[in-house]
Amino acid sequence: MDIKIGLDLGSTAIKMVVVEGDQIIGRRVAPTSPGQDALAQKLIDGALAELGRKPAEIRGVASTGYGKKLFTGAGMNIDEISANALGLFRLSGGQARTIINIGGQDLKVLNLSEAGKITDFRMNDKCAAGTGRFFELVARLLDTPLERFGELSRAGAPDLELNNTCVVFAESEIVSLLARGESRETIIRGLHGSVARRVAGMVHHQLPDDGAVYLDGGPANNPGLKAALEDELMVEVKVLAEPQFTVAYGAALALS
Repeated sequence: MDIKIGLDLGSTAIKMVVVEGDQIIGRRVAPTSPGQDALAQKLIDGALAELGRKPAEIRGVASTGYGKKLFTGAGMNIDEISANALGLFRLSGGQARTIINIGGQDLKVLNLSEAGKITDFRMNDKCAAGTGRFFELVARLLDTPLERFGELSRAGAPDLELNNTCVVFAESEIVSLLARGESRETIIRGLHGSVARRVAGMVHHQLPDDGAVYLDGGPANNPGLKAALEDELMVEVKVLAEPQFTVAYGAALALS
């Protein structure tokens, strides 16, 4: 059977999936760096070699994300909003009605109809607050891997509020909090709450009465952020097994 390739060339990472039918059979990811065309091709070549498949079996390649036009081997470019909606709706079995996507440099909220069509869309791309870049900054300041944020936040005190989610001012605020003796656990928990409040402001509490709310994108792998969103929105927030590949998967599906 022919295979399809979906590429999500994001601001912080390039994600690639190999799709057969409607199943992801291969996936690869690499940090975004200069030479994205060659890097994306290397991901494709590596995945094909691992799967024992040949380039001649590729029916099509679709790219999306900030760098979607930088990969010259793509036969189709699709906007990341449409790819996100298409990919997550399919992977959720048609249950998703709200998508909260946290990317490297932006934050998006999508509402979907019962048919998976986008009915409303809001995006914050003017500031890196609450995005993947912001979490990376805090991880460096606290000298703590992002993979441990969820675990550590559970041990933090619940009453600390970060006043600044702006990347420009957050660094000095976190340094001040550390200087006054606040633990990294409490700071991380406060960070999650601050981001959750920012998301809630975008959602405007206009959540559908039925259907599920999904957290998507790389930061969705952080269970502390998921818990903070559930507390703030007062609804269950679902996360797919591999939320960082949803957009790439949607790009591949667009080839159908």
